[in-house]
Amino acid sequence: MDRGGRLVRSNRSPGPRTDLKAAAIGAGVLLREWLAGKRVTSSARRIERTEQPPRLVSFLERHLPRRAGMMATLALFVSAAGLGIVKGGHVEKFFTSLGEARNALANSAGFRITTVAIGGRKQLSQDEVLAIGGVSGRSSLLFLDAASVREKLKANPWISEATVLKLYPDQLKIDIVERSAFALWQRHGRLSVISDDGAVLEPYVSYRFISLPLVVGKGAETRARDFLALLARYPRVHSVTKAAIFVGERRWNLRLKDGLDIRLPENDVGEALATLSTLDKEDRLFSRDIVAVDMRLPDRLIVQLSEDAAKAREESFKEKKPKKKVGDA
Repeated sequence: MDRGGRLVRSNRSPGPRTDLKAAAIGAGVLLREWLAGKRVTSSARRIERTEQPPRLVSFLERHLPRRAGMMATLALFVSAAGLGIVKGGHVEKFFTSLGEARNALANSAGFRITTVAIGGRKQLSQDEVLAIGGVSGRSSLLFLDAASVREKLKANPWISEATVLKLYPDQLKIDIVERSAFALWQRHGRLSVISDDGAVLEPYVSYRFISLPLVVGKGAETRARDFLALLARYPRVHSVTKAAIFVGERRWNLRLKDGLDIRLPENDVGEALATLSTLDKEDRLFSRDIVAVDMRLPDRLIVQLSEDAAKAREESFKEKKPKKKVGDA
């Protein structure tokens, strides 16, 4: 107590026991925090070890460029779509649609074909030429393949040569050389229109070709030009000929308009035709009642009479045969 009788607080520092207690409390707090952190770190490491990606994935992530996964996914979808198109048999439709879309863009940009000039056509119309070349109203000059159009035109039997020019921005020029209809060719009962080089132009369906000469038989289409040129030198024979028949791919027969058959030799055909022309001029051979003339033997001409003519000839021989008299030995 002080002099006034009041209680005086001691100014001494806390004793050693108090300091030890506080230190123990502080150390306990630090220990708990340290242990808690240790457990968290250990758990995190375990999780990290558990969730660590495979080595291949880690390698790809480190070495592949960015967005490679997106590109691979895109490629997978494109491959799947392509496989579906091929398996479904839609390849032609797909490319047709792609080409039409491309042409539409080019046409909208000013490359639509507005002028077409076609030279050299006689049998084919302009629409037929364009259709053969694969050129339509949706075709654009920009994406038109002139070489492809030319090949398509030359593949047609009526066209022997073709040129295709693109004149930008909207003009197309085509020149063709047509084959001419030369003859009708019959084989296995079918008639075809052929050119002078033997190319089959089309099946015979149009009466505009009815006046063409007729050749028959295997190989006749390629040999017709030379033979018909030779036959034309003898107008008396040529004018009455209905068909030229190629026999055994070696020689020709003639079928005349009245049904008479002329069997020509394999060699010296011109000489045989000259003989025929002379016989008809002098003896009216083609007007006689005969069905065939065989000229295959070089030293003789054999004539086959018709059935009626043969009977009449037999009767005439019987009448001319003398009768035996009674008492003749």
